[in-house]
Amino acid sequence: MTAISGADEDLRALSGQSTAVFASLTGPEHRVETANAAFLATIGDDPSRAGAALVKLIDEAYRTGEPSVGRDIPVGAGSGEPVDAAGPREGSGAFGSSGSRVGPGAFFDFTVEPLRGADGEVTGVHLIGVETTQIRHAQRLMAEHRALLEQIARQAPLTEVLDGMARCIEQLAPQEVLVSVLLADPDGRHLRHGAAPSLPAFYNEAIDGIATGDGVGSCGTAAHRREPVIVTDIATDPFWDDFRDLADRAGVAACWSTPILARDGGLLGTFAMYHRVPRVPAESDLALARVFAGTAALAIERHHDEQARLAAEARAKAANDELARANDGLGTAMRAEQELRAAAELADRMHAAAAAQAARPHPERCQLGGSAGCTAPAEIKLADSWGDAAWGCPAHVEEAIINVRSVFIASEELGGLAAYLNR
Repeated sequence: MTAISGADEDLRALSGQSTAVFASLTGPEHRVETANAAFLATIGDDPSRAGAALVKLIDEAYRTGEPSVGRDIPVGAGSGEPVDAAGPREGSGAFGSSGSRVGPGAFFDFTVEPLRGADGEVTGVHLIGVETTQIRHAQRLMAEHRALLEQIARQAPLTEVLDGMARCIEQLAPQEVLVSVLLADPDGRHLRHGAAPSLPAFYNEAIDGIATGDGVGSCGTAAHRREPVIVTDIATDPFWDDFRDLADRAGVAACWSTPILARDGGLLGTFAMYHRVPRVPAESDLALARVFAGTAALAIERHHDEQARLAAEARAKAANDELARANDGLGTAMRAEQELRAAAELADRMHAAAAAQAARPHPERCQLGGSAGCTAPAEIKLADSWGDAAWGCPAHVEEAIINVRSVFIASEELGGLAAYLNR
């Protein structure tokens, strides 16, 4: 036998057990002749109270003598007079009951067959119905669930995913429910606000940062125990002693909390369903909590992974920037050293050139006059780093300094640069 996974069981629980109703109705007034208990509990002894859509279906089969079939026919609230003005009984699930009773606003698939007398005339109808309420809600919920998974895959912001999840459950549940998601601090000792679109702001602010621990409300206890905590009546439960007045101000009377756990068992947060009146959960409610607590876990873990990736990238960028700055500093130092070596080499060449020219005789006339010559006295000696030297008059020396690269005055009579600096 193939084992059924926990997820499959939860999906089956969300779909629920379909309620089957049947009855035999007689005459054009459609009086109930025989009916099962589910029919009487759901529709009662007067089919007209079930709503116009069902009455029309019965009338059609009775009038035409042909079977009539209706899909997803509304019964109860919104389709005529409510089936039961008292509303859902305690323990009915988020999608209606799991057995014999269906809350207001239920949906059924109906088949209506004409009944004929001995003369062949239609005398009544036989009606069979199968409830589709919970299946419809489960299908819509699962469609929203798939959309949430797609958001997580697209790496939508965590707040957007959690808020959308909470609103989805609140909008699709026939009975009022207020959803809250709290996120665990890294040390797992406190819970922070994650999403709670329908709880009052003062309530969210008050519980933001509550400690995890036994007896700290539903969520603090669930986080501490790592297991669901079901408080069906806040007014009498000792877990809520420190928060009872706050809950009363917020108008909540029951709180079912499920821990959100990582794949390694670490605490990620809590998923809570609040109710305005004391409530006992049905199996479908618990399945709903498990499914969406798992969805929240996927979103939170993906968020943590993304935050860790961004932090690692930031650290890597900072390290690369620091290395680049160090390389720039090293490059500057190396360039400075190269420039110093080049200057020293140039100085050495200049000194060598000056020494080589020192022994040459001092001419009487300027040697810098070019082909035209110059008869002015030779007063200043010029040299370059290649070892060439010449004597010239002040005018031609100035012209040579302007037009010849790397030329310097090698006049010992002027005392050189050292003498100038120490003047």
